[in-house]
Amino acid sequence: MAERDAGCQALEARLRRWEDGQALRGLLMRGWRALDHRDWDAWIAHWAEDAVFEFGPWGETRGRRAIRERVEEAEADYPTMQHHILNLHVEVEGDRATGIGYMWFVAVTAPGRTGTPYAMGGPYDWEFRRGADGRWLVTRQRLGLWWTSGEDTGDRFAAPPGAAGGLTP
Repeated sequence: MAERDAGCQALEARLRRWEDGQALRGLLMRGWRALDHRDWDAWIAHWAEDAVFEFGPWGETRGRRAIRERVEEAEADYPTMQHHILNLHVEVEGDRATGIGYMWFVAVTAPGRTGTPYAMGGPYDWEFRRGADGRWLVTRQRLGLWWTSGEDTGDRFAAPPGAAGGLTP
């Protein structure tokens, strides 16, 4: 009987980690799709109040409100955007989790189908925690900038002179 109980407990733990992993993937997919639709409230709701956002060219931004303002301002000039998360992997340990993936961001720099596309890519590195209500929240996001293509009108994502792109390969 004890072996059966231990087996059931192990299975329940594996199922819980799988469900948490699915919840984290869903959080990122819903949140980053909200960016494409400029639904800033939906996007920032996935972040903890004390979250930290690190982006190679910008350095570090602390706090949910400051993160929203920084990203909303940077993406204001792009009429159409697509935020892609590639090769996503999450690891769950209790009420904490980490994730890695790659960003592929594509935006149109002028209204209409003939606008010039701007693209960039690099690695994501996330930290999450489960909130008191059971929902997962982003507590830290590190995003490196490894490449760009096209013109970043307004230099919204440009690195200050001498700054590194972050999360070196």
